[in-house]
Amino acid sequence: MATTRVVETPTAARQVDSLRGPRRRAYQAFLDDLAAAGCAAMGYRLTGPDPLPRLCVKHLRGQDRVIVAFPSDDEAWVLLVAAHRDDDPGLSVYDLLYQIAGVQPPDQARRTKPPCCGEDDGTAPAIAPDHLHTLVDSARRLTARRPRRAASP
Repeated sequence: MATTRVVETPTAARQVDSLRGPRRRAYQAFLDDLAAAGCAAMGYRLTGPDPLPRLCVKHLRGQDRVIVAFPSDDEAWVLLVAAHRDDDPGLSVYDLLYQIAGVQPPDQARRTKPPCCGEDDGTAPAIAPDHLHTLVDSARRLTARRPRRAASP
């Protein structure tokens, strides 16, 4: 299998800066796995309105999650690295994602967690470059107004 080129967005890079110790090491190990295995390194694909089904999630350590988009099978963009926080929904990685994507959270009853890679062909769920750049720009604008503590539990 070919190596996957990994791009860390400015928002993700800022969030990763707040990770320390075992949380930082878990993220670094994930990056190595993502580069080596591509979409197979991810846990599951999101469901709900577009663009959610084109994004994949990996549980890192504890509540930490990473959300990745694949503009092609050999390229992965790390969009967000933050905690899934039920105790403070305004700071949850998923709430942040729904805000930057401009969508409502999917109905809990209809939410599933299909594999990131396609079951038929093993390919990543491709996102169009213009949609990817819209997400990246939206994340940059939104997180520039948020306190830095948003990245850590």
